[in-house]
Amino acid sequence: MNSIQFTKEALFDIEDIIYWYEDQRKGFSYDFELCLEVGIFEIQRIPLGYQKRYKNVMIKFINRFPYGIHYIIQENVISTIGVFHTSRSPKNWKNRKNL
Repeated sequence: MNSIQFTKEALFDIEDIIYWYEDQRKGFSYDFELCLEVGIFEIQRIPLGYQKRYKNVMIKFINRFPYGIHYIIQENVISTIGVFHTSRSPKNWKNRKNL
């Protein structure tokens, strides 16, 4: 299994999403977290198995939720640079580090 790391921005994305879902319905954020964990595990298992979206950025869409895990691979390390809603434009986040 490949090692995975998260940028601060990616962790902030996840935190914001969790708070938003918890505000919608108590316990709903837990469902999101489980689906996110599955997505991360699948990336670790098959890091090159998902579509390349922008330059060297790959994306794995999360089941049941309209979000994608955006990541890059550098020297056998998977760096998660963000977790974005599918309606967000890449123009809004392409200044993230490692891009």
